[in-house]
Amino acid sequence: MKQKLIVTIVKKGVAKKIIKASKEAGAEGATVIMGTGTGVHEAKKLFFIDVDPEKEIILTMSHENSLNQVLDAIVSAGDLNKPGSGIAFVIDIKKTAGIVHLLKINA
Repeated sequence: MKQKLIVTIVKKGVAKKIIKASKEAGAEGATVIMGTGTGVHEAKKLFFIDVDPEKEIILTMSHENSLNQVLDAIVSAGDLNKPGSGIAFVIDIKKTAGIVHLLKINA
């Protein structure tokens, strides 16, 4: 079973929309972690004080057979083709534990 990890980083409040779209495209679910952005599009000030913009980091596992559909859904739902809207990238997964239900489905 070949699994991939899609890591998506977007502005706070966008994760629910991305997770819904990725599930509709075949993903089993996702994990959301809160973070802080430091890129060129994040430089904002409030009363002359730097404000660290909050980000949502979405971790989505996908079988390689449905990877393109899930990634396309994420890009579309997050509007990731627009500058400053976020980023998504894919990482190979070498080993996993705790996903026994997927082993039976994809065997």
